[in-house]
Amino acid sequence: MTYQVEIAPSILAADFASLGDAVRAVERGGAALLHVDVMDGHFVPNISIGVPVVASLHRATQLPLDVHLMIENPERYIPAFAQAGAAMISVHQEATAHLDRALSMIREHGCRAGAVVNPATPVSTLSEVLGTVDLVLVMSVNPGFGGQKFIPGTLHKIAELSRLRREHGYRFRIEVDGGVGPENVAELVRAGADILVAGTSIFQTPDPAESVRLMKQLASGTLAQKA
Repeated sequence: MTYQVEIAPSILAADFASLGDAVRAVERGGAALLHVDVMDGHFVPNISIGVPVVASLHRATQLPLDVHLMIENPERYIPAFAQAGAAMISVHQEATAHLDRALSMIREHGCRAGAVVNPATPVSTLSEVLGTVDLVLVMSVNPGFGGQKFIPGTLHKIAELSRLRREHGYRFRIEVDGGVGPENVAELVRAGADILVAGTSIFQTPDPAESVRLMKQLASGTLAQKA
């Protein structure tokens, strides 16, 4: 299963006073998605954005919105985020007692469905949904705050997911979020990642568009070596 690796800038790290400019910059750089972190202050120790910002982003860009729900009881909010314009909605395995139900609800509302695992959660907890899920998001930091350092031990989870996908013919994509930047793009792609979420390494640089281009080039070069 071969994909072009996609770069998904995380707007959590952008300057919200000029969010439109930030979005246009990563569009120029060739971003494939916009990653939107939704935090409730309960499941994670931070509060971020909600449905109105997702709706505003949907009006401001043609990029698909990759909405990551770091919230308790995500089923309550899936319809609203789908209606606001999310193209992809991911929910945490740890945040719902009924993961399959939540994923089915996401698909019923016309979005691609993703399952998320925290750094200390084993891939095996997703065994019953890997055949139906559209993407698996591996958290490579403990969720809640941007700018954290990548946890190297999460690399084996990416490799394990890649192996399971290959052996069983699964179709899900592997997304990685947390501490992603030019310095680790190559090892993430070699492990099997298809979507790289990056926040501070894009938006907290002098030229976000060029930062996206650099990460795309590094990913493409690594893919070429794997081929």
